[in-house]
Amino acid sequence: MSHNLFFALWPDDDVRARIASVARQLKKAHAPRGRWIEPHRYHLTLRYLGAHASVPDALLAAAYAAGNAARAASFGLVLDTTGSFANRRIPWWLGCAAMPAGLDALWTGIEAGLRSNGVAIGEPAPRVAHVTILRDADRPLAPARIESIVWPVCEFVLIDSLLGPEPTYTILSRWPLAA
Repeated sequence: MSHNLFFALWPDDDVRARIASVARQLKKAHAPRGRWIEPHRYHLTLRYLGAHASVPDALLAAAYAAGNAARAASFGLVLDTTGSFANRRIPWWLGCAAMPAGLDALWTGIEAGLRSNGVAIGEPAPRVAHVTILRDADRPLAPARIESIVWPVCEFVLIDSLLGPEPTYTILSRWPLAA
C-alpha cells in the first residue's frame, strides 16, 4: 500500500452532488471506458507531496508548517468547463475557464511555505484548476462548457490518500481561509 500526501480543496456535499450529476451526464453522452471517481473522493489538488510507504514525519511537519503559513481570502471557484489531459492514463475533469485570484494566491502561499520549510518542490507545474471525474479513459474529452457549479471555498486541507484495494482519504488537517 502507498500513502499519497497532498494539499487540496475539499468540496461540500452540495458541490459533490452537482459534480456527480455532470459526471453522470458525460457518462451517458459519451459512454467512455475507464474508472469513474466516486463522489466522496472528489477534490481539487493544490500540491502533491508524493507517494510514500509511510508518511515521513519530517515531510508531515513541513506540510503542517506550510499550511499554517499559507494565507488567502475565501473565494468562489466556478467549475464551468470539461477537459482532459494528454497523458497515457487519460483523466477527464471539470475545470475553470477563469482562474480565481484567491486560488492562485493559495497555490503560491502553499508553495512558498513548503520551500521555506525545506521541501524541494522543483519547477512549478502548470496550474490547471480541475476536479478529476474519470481515470484511464479510453479517449480524450473535448473541452466544452457546462452549467456552472459555483463552489464557495472557505478552507483547504491536507490529505493522506491510502491506496490499495479500498482506497481511503483521511483529512489530516484543515485550514480556514480569511473571510
